[in-house]
Amino acid sequence: MSSFWNNRISVSLFGEAHGPAIGVTVDNLPSGEFIDAEELSRFMARRYSCGSGVAVDSMPHILSGILNERTTGAPLCALLQNRNASAPQHEPKDPLLRPGHADYTGTVRYRGFNDVRDGGHFSDSATDPLCFAGAVCAQILERRGIYTGAHILQIHNTKDNPFDPVNITRDGVLSVRNKDFPVINDRKGWAMIEDINKAEEGGESLGGVIECAAVNVPAGIGSPIFDGLENNIAQLIFGIPNVRGLEFGAGFLSAKMVGSQHNDEFYVNDHGHVLTKTNNHGGIIGGISSGMPITLKVAFKPSEFVGGQQDAVNYRKMMTETVDSTKHIPCSVPAAVPCVEAAVNIALLSHMLDYPNFC
Repeated sequence: MSSFWNNRISVSLFGEAHGPAIGVTVDNLPSGEFIDAEELSRFMARRYSCGSGVAVDSMPHILSGILNERTTGAPLCALLQNRNASAPQHEPKDPLLRPGHADYTGTVRYRGFNDVRDGGHFSDSATDPLCFAGAVCAQILERRGIYTGAHILQIHNTKDNPFDPVNITRDGVLSVRNKDFPVINDRKGWAMIEDINKAEEGGESLGGVIECAAVNVPAGIGSPIFDGLENNIAQLIFGIPNVRGLEFGAGFLSAKMVGSQHNDEFYVNDHGHVLTKTNNHGGIIGGISSGMPITLKVAFKPSEFVGGQQDAVNYRKMMTETVDSTKHIPCSVPAAVPCVEAAVNIALLSHMLDYPNFC
């Protein structure tokens, strides 16, 4: 299975939903970087809030790569013990191909040898070590003034206020990032929570959209064609389960504009910096950062874990069976907010290593 992302830094994920542990190895991080364990713990805690359904220890056990709170230059390896680990006798007798899951496609791809317990390697548990890697990258970036933050832009039909794509600042990023329920407009957040509660009562699940912004990224990061900043962010974003769409800047609204509307006019500000009056390009032009805030939106489908009964296929008997849900997750979007931040942090740090005097 392809669980290895390699650019200037590499990230390798391992583990399965009901295995004894999951973890990550991150290689080629700059050495000598101070890593605050308490800040790591706070970042990881956001992943386990809002009914995520995950059941791993909140703080990974670091096996290598950090000594005396500093990166050593060796591969950083971290392990998260899994409280959902199943004993062999708890394995299902017959494999079931459940709706919304990757049971069928995984079974075909791996000839029936894949672990289908709670999604196995396809489970959203894989995002826990991804969050750890992104949390480490965030600290390295923030020490250089680069901050990434995300909020819930939409749950079902309820929408939050969007980021200001031109004027979003470090304080704006941090203010929403530190909330228990990360929205800009708290009233909209209460409406979202009410909608999620109704879905839980009815055995349903809801999808939504997460908006992310990275501020103070200097111009000139990234390369055209296959090594663009968007390319690498997209690779990591689509490693998050349930992602169904990604757009940068104005995104699909660009198709409704004419060229003069979409073009972001350049100007020189009072400090001698080249900026744009608008930010339809989302801070990236030609795969390279422009110096404007990097903005993106990520669409998530509803969780596959709904209540009640649904039809599935018994792959061994090749028969349709009606099965009861093993668990119910009314909305996985809130817990995915730090996952999106983590993916963006990893891609940004990877490209920033090319920036003069960064390390």
